Amino acid sequence: MAAERSSITLGGKGSSLSSSSVYNVASGVANVRIDSSAIERFSTRNVPSIKRSSFGIPQGLTNEETRASLAVLLNKLILSTSGPPSSSTARSVLPLKIVEILNLKAESLELGEIDVTEGENIVLEKSCASLIGICSIIDHKSTTLSQIVDSVAALSCEVTKADIASFSLLDSGDGNGDKDVIGVAGDLKVLLNGYKGTGKLEIEEISKIPWIHGKFRYVVKSVHADARRELNSGVKGGKTGSGNTGIGEALGTTLLPLLTAIKNLGVCSFLRAKLCFGKIVNENLKKCLSEKICVENENLKNSYKLAYTAHLEEDYCRFAHKLNECLGIVWRIVGLEAVDAFFALAGGELFVQKSGDADKEESKTDKKKKKNEKKAVVGKGTSLVIQFIKDRLVGNYAAIDGDQMHSLMQCGEIVYQILYLFNPEGRSFDSLLDKVKEIVESNENRRLPKLPKGTRDFAKEQMAVREKAFSIIQNVFKRHGATALDTPVFELRETLMGKYGEDSKLVYDIADQGGELCSLRYDLTVPFARYVAMNGITSFKRYQIAKVYRRDNPSKGRYREFYQCDFDIAGLFEPMGPDFEIVKILTELLDELEIGDYEVKLNHRKLLDGMLEICGVPPEKFRTICSSIDKLDKQSFEQVKKEMVEEKGLSSEIADRIGNFVKEKGAPLELLSKLRQEGSEFLDNQSSREALDELSIMFEALKRSKCSERIVFDLSLARGLDYYTGVIFEAVCIGAEVGSIGAGGRYDNLIGMFGTKQVPAVGMSLGIERVFNIMEELNEKQKQVIRPTETQVLVSIMVDNKLAEAAELVSQLWGAKINAEYLVSKRKEKHFNRAKESGIPWMVMVGEKELSGSFVTLKKLEKGSEEKEDQTCTRDRFVEELKKLL
Repeated sequence: MAAERSSITLGGKGSSLSSSSVYNVASGVANVRIDSSAIERFSTRNVPSIKRSSFGIPQGLTNEETRASLAVLLNKLILSTSGPPSSSTARSVLPLKIVEILNLKAESLELGEIDVTEGENIVLEKSCASLIGICSIIDHKSTTLSQIVDSVAALSCEVTKADIASFSLLDSGDGNGDKDVIGVAGDLKVLLNGYKGTGKLEIEEISKIPWIHGKFRYVVKSVHADARRELNSGVKGGKTGSGNTGIGEALGTTLLPLLTAIKNLGVCSFLRAKLCFGKIVNENLKKCLSEKICVENENLKNSYKLAYTAHLEEDYCRFAHKLNECLGIVWRIVGLEAVDAFFALAGGELFVQKSGDADKEESKTDKKKKKNEKKAVVGKGTSLVIQFIKDRLVGNYAAIDGDQMHSLMQCGEIVYQILYLFNPEGRSFDSLLDKVKEIVESNENRRLPKLPKGTRDFAKEQMAVREKAFSIIQNVFKRHGATALDTPVFELRETLMGKYGEDSKLVYDIADQGGELCSLRYDLTVPFARYVAMNGITSFKRYQIAKVYRRDNPSKGRYREFYQCDFDIAGLFEPMGPDFEIVKILTELLDELEIGDYEVKLNHRKLLDGMLEICGVPPEKFRTICSSIDKLDKQSFEQVKKEMVEEKGLSSEIADRIGNFVKEKGAPLELLSKLRQEGSEFLDNQSSREALDELSIMFEALKRSKCSERIVFDLSLARGLDYYTGVIFEAVCIGAEVGSIGAGGRYDNLIGMFGTKQVPAVGMSLGIERVFNIMEELNEKQKQVIRPTETQVLVSIMVDNKLAEAAELVSQLWGAKINAEYLVSKRKEKHFNRAKESGIPWMVMVGEKELSGSFVTLKKLEKGSEEKEDQTCTRDRFVEELKKLL
């Protein structure tokens, strides 16, 4: 008995027509009806009619396309009744006639002649119903294809055992990746979860899947948006219907990229299918499938040319018809690819049926051989698709034996059955589509989670290194009399903007919250300046260790979320005193963290400004040219010069003069002496002369504090941040390619930006994440074992079900401020493994003997190994004894 058709209602309150609804009506799956409220809106006036010979539907369309055209035309007539009945464009006669035609279960449609009013004629002439109707079919079929084609491609991946490692490299994490391409790669990885082919063979037809399928997805979404809009918009063209509505050109523009995307999808599927042929055992089946798909590939080429020609001739309805034809061909090619892949992977296993006594008498040797054969391992998602196909086929042919099955394979019947599964008009297709959606969506929860690019998790060993480093840093900061400060992780956007020069584009913005535009803090210096200004502070020495955020491109040692360790001195002090102390603190930190050899490059903003003025740079370009000079540690001068000349408008001569100056670097007092020699251009410039005087005081202080050997006076150091006004410096680790590990400088005007009073300040920031990288690499090279805990004693109860015993003993240790853990297990090795893994030096052991004698055994472990000499101790004395031993 035929399945009862569903019903689609048009014209109701809030109702809209979708491409899926048009497709269901066009394919005869659904009836259509008009809502009673819409019927009431049709005109009841007696208006002269015009005789028409047709509904304006072009010749040569398929029955499905004609039905889709009528469904769209019906909705356009209903939409034309948006006003009161007296002003309505359409009567109820024509819409009801269309409903009657659509609900007939006829193989072909006899439309006949119709009488229409002038208003109805405008709708028929200007609605572009046929183009929109075909576009709706294309939208539905292409959307469905985009949901199925990835699962078929995944089957081909299984057959070819191609390397899919490149799928994981498509998301760069910088926000510039193609979302649809990345999405396809993600779905393929879900379908291929458990796939064993990675790293074995690089195949071009497989590597390009995310790009071909991703672009197809992108174009399909564009078509869907336009189809949805045109389906539910009224007829354009005015009351008289004059003028070109432009719908044809608009939809033609949208559909043309889809034609190319469909063709590319079909060709890619065809090439993958050819790769699968070689794995099919049955030669007759292989030949049959090869012939079929080659014919379809030729059909695709011809239909593509005809569609493209129709578009060039601006016959948009014929173009859409041919495009729909191409889409049908690609559906068949994808279905054939699925058939090829299925038979290559599981066809033989399915159709080797036992029949007759000979099969029943299968030898023990054959059984053992089959048992020992290694079964092919496929991904979890693809295995479910294969099983779905098997279940459908076995269900259809459950009553036949192996010989009959073989005969069906020879005549191609099984091929048609599988193809029917992949036919969007087939009865089983919805089940297949639901299965694929279920696989992808259910596996969403099982996708291997990953971190955003530029962020990190820290395991217990890494946290031990970090905590040690933070402890050293805090001790150094406190040694210099600083107090701690904490500020919000986000600030008002206006607080941060205009402080970082060209780096302002790296500030993370947060969505508008209650009328406030906020951003994540870029550094800790600007929030500190805002705090000082808000609270009217004139003298403050503070440190802060907290996370900051930057929309940067991640690289080695460069993150989007990372800690900064800041030390700042605000207020009026003796000349260059705070500047000297800040640099001194930086060298103390790097010495005590023991990260290896390093140097602190140092310069002065006033010296840079003087240099740029001497070279002839306009004052308004000082900051932007400084940003270019700041890149000299990563780029050659020729690259920087190109930027200054071509992008920032400097003359080549000025850029060359800058180049002569920025090459200068050396020991602080030696280079300072050279720059102050008689005749030096710097002495004739007020800004540079002031800088040299200040540097003279500072360099002498650094020399007397015995850290000047770590300082390099470098005229190429510019520091791109706009707020610096005096000394600037940057620390780099020699031999470790991680960039700057610490930097800072004087910023006398920044605090004044937030208040009425200028408070001079100088500060430094330690790039702790890069320091951690260096420390971890050093630990790895030196093979140092890092203790993740500071546990001193393990209370080992070597008898099961004795939690109370453990609680009593370990609580005594905790009460005595001894770091302790406990373990209850009769398995002795479990206790020693726990102590070894955690590097615990002492064990308090309690077994059956200790329990009966009311004493404990103290065992010292050296590097996790057992020592022979054990000590026994009474329960009331073991804590005091351990204190002495520790």
